[in-house]
Amino acid sequence: MKKILATTALVATLLTPSFLSADKADGLNVLVNSGDPQTQAMAMVLSLMSIKKHGKAVNIVLCSAAGDLADKNVKGVPVKRPNGKAPSAKDHLKKLIKKGATVSVCPLYLPNSGKDKSVLIDGVSVANPAVVAGNLLNDDFQNITF
Repeated sequence: MKKILATTALVATLLTPSFLSADKADGLNVLVNSGDPQTQAMAMVLSLMSIKKHGKAVNIVLCSAAGDLADKNVKGVPVKRPNGKAPSAKDHLKKLIKKGATVSVCPLYLPNSGKDKSVLIDGVSVANPAVVAGNLLNDDFQNITF
């Protein structure tokens, strides 16, 4: 129990400056690598809230197993929410694209998964590493990785 409390206190201490400066941020850079459906869903939900509730810009880069979210041939895995609904991270990703989020896959994703650009859902491009690096270095954006 002490470990849990200490870990919670540490996380709160580390995240507090980010949350206090969040209103000053122009947007959010979201890097998603995880293939876990719950982790992917949380990344998409936080991205949606950044746009819908806070009016911020969102840049999403999908790498490794998360790149499958952008593949129109891969079915999304439903994830139950507390309200009983069960959308997939892919469903959320499509909403994000409609709301103006910039979404791309890592340039390594397609060749290392034996795929090409034709599998990408509308609104998803292949990331330009120089642009992604510039976004990550932009002090007006918060960065988060899943």
